[in-house]
Amino acid sequence: MRSHLLNDATADRYRRSVTEGVERVADRLAATRRPFTGITPQELAPVVAAVDLDRPLGDSSAALDELQDVYLRDAVYFHHPRYLGHLNCPVVIPAVVGEAVLSAVNSSLDTWDQSAGATLIERKLIDWTAGRIGLGPSADGVFTSGGTQSNLQALLLAREEATAGDWDGPADLSRLRIFSSECSHFSVQKSAQLLGLGREAVIPIPVDRRKRLQSVVLAAELEACRAEGLIPMAIVATAGTTDFGSIDPLPEIAALAAEYGAWMHVDAAYGCGLLASRTRRHLLDGIELADSVTVDYHKSFFQPVSSSALLVRDGSTLRHATYHADYLNPRRTVAEQIPNQVDKSLQTTRRFDALKLWMTLRVMGADGVGELFDEVCDLAGAGFGLLAADPRYDVVVEPQLSTLVYRYIPEAVTSPAEIDRANLYARKALFASGEAVVAGTKVDGRQYLKFTLLNPETTVSDIAAVLDLIAGHAEQYLGETLVHAAS
Repeated sequence: MRSHLLNDATADRYRRSVTEGVERVADRLAATRRPFTGITPQELAPVVAAVDLDRPLGDSSAALDELQDVYLRDAVYFHHPRYLGHLNCPVVIPAVVGEAVLSAVNSSLDTWDQSAGATLIERKLIDWTAGRIGLGPSADGVFTSGGTQSNLQALLLAREEATAGDWDGPADLSRLRIFSSECSHFSVQKSAQLLGLGREAVIPIPVDRRKRLQSVVLAAELEACRAEGLIPMAIVATAGTTDFGSIDPLPEIAALAAEYGAWMHVDAAYGCGLLASRTRRHLLDGIELADSVTVDYHKSFFQPVSSSALLVRDGSTLRHATYHADYLNPRRTVAEQIPNQVDKSLQTTRRFDALKLWMTLRVMGADGVGELFDEVCDLAGAGFGLLAADPRYDVVVEPQLSTLVYRYIPEAVTSPAEIDRANLYARKALFASGEAVVAGTKVDGRQYLKFTLLNPETTVSDIAAVLDLIAGHAEQYLGETLVHAAS
């Protein structure tokens, strides 16, 4: 079995095995004609269940043959131009090269004696991102598993900063309040629960017609909070909401955060791609005033999952996540100026995900990434024009980023509930066909569909074709409903 260990004696076998794996994936990508096969859980589950994990195949080629049947054939392929579903991006080749390197070397980004140069590369990328945001010379941060973890850590820091005064301890957590847009990510409520605050600690602020937090309402809620003797712990502004791609008014929120002594966190998991844009960076004006910022490179920097980070204006606040263990990062290492990333992270063992972004920037440059994100934002603008001009559809809001939320409106049906069912059916039928993948959401309690455009290879013609497919499925459903009702 030692022949399977990666080391100097098995380098040739490693080269052959990985090359074969890459070739299989490349062949599959080249042959993919639609984003999904349409297979159902009921069809695929028995195939996976039939695999006997206690009877190894003993050979990478045989395992890859089997993988074709249990995964590669039926995977949802985000690189396909008609994958228009969730916030999943096609990935750039330099990042995939970085993924191959980091997996093989297998550095762990918790302590210097496990990662060495990898530690410095991650820190360099944190400094680069903080510079792009404009957080100032005291900024710091750490890579995370994703936006949910970044938001959790940001609110942990906010909680600790809010409770650092002379007031009583745990019992006073009930006085803390978090303010966020009603369109903010669910991880805000989830974080409040995990931090012992309870979901009721989160005060949802209504949005305007552009789905942006209403700062006037926020100001009133903050004043009410103060009048009730409660503590405005944090304000979470969103730079790219999941459903609409809307960007909250960051300068106004920053001013209110300063006035009421609240921690300002900007969830830019989606909108962080604007940091690399030469034409749209101004949409993030005000983000430089934040106390903390979430970025997901695996959304709008075209990186493989996971590649994310939390940035903070004042690096010293990261101490709230620090725990010293004698076997790992004893206190003496601080005095010795040994850079241990575990001192900043909620995780201990952690992948060298920063290498993917490093390779991307060294090969493509930030402008190259920004150009790709600008392309999908431009595409969303064109798609909005298409939807606005199509009498079959109602589109909710003109996009700031690359998301379109819309609803099929049949000419002869007036029942909102029936229209809901038609849209839901159309989405499911489209997914089952494998011809395209779109997402869904609810707006004011009604069923809507969603394009999340993150593939520069997608065209306006693709969007038009998918809209025709959706209309066809919805009309089929409504026609069958009428037939059943008449019979």
